[in-house]
Amino acid sequence: MISSESMNDYLFRLASRQPTPGGGAAAALHAAQGAALVAMVARYSTGEKYAAYAEQVARITESADTLRHEALGLADEDERAFQGVIDAYKLPSTTEELKAAKTAAIQDALVTAAQTPARLIGLSGAVVDLATELFDAANPNVISDVAAAADAARAAATTARVNIDINVVAIKDPAVRSRLASETDGLEEKVVLAADTLVQRVRERILA
Repeated sequence: MISSESMNDYLFRLASRQPTPGGGAAAALHAAQGAALVAMVARYSTGEKYAAYAEQVARITESADTLRHEALGLADEDERAFQGVIDAYKLPSTTEELKAAKTAAIQDALVTAAQTPARLIGLSGAVVDLATELFDAANPNVISDVAAAADAARAAATTARVNIDINVVAIKDPAVRSRLASETDGLEEKVVLAADTLVQRVRERILA
């Protein structure tokens, strides 16, 4: 799984002609990198010069480390969920009974596959929130990495949105589609706005 393999092995699998890992896993790794960048900036924002922010920075560091771990878990989860969709499509359909079972399995797998990117958007928002909170306390020598963290989280959220869409449109039950849409529509927009705002603040601080 992604969380336990080397970067080179992961990229080799990502580039190969096989269905997993794909964009959903890549999105989760964007979020993991964003969280890692927040933690790195926080660790460079310690010591006497930053004593007034010590408790805040310590909390941000711990939270960012937790989000990084959770994002890696979502990368693995997304790979498993999409494999479940693939496996469902491979089920036999030689009789009406088998055909009905296959259809039900596919629909269930698609619903499951839409859950992981929805959670990822929430996690991405949490990464941007931490980066935003860290802005005032951040070591100016690594302030650009606050923007990098926000950009990575934005990429995670927008990619996750597309993955939700491609699963939802394949779901046949209108009620299920409507429920998933109501739970996920617009989630990424808040992340994108917050990330864009933070990146602009970082650029203004660098160029001031």
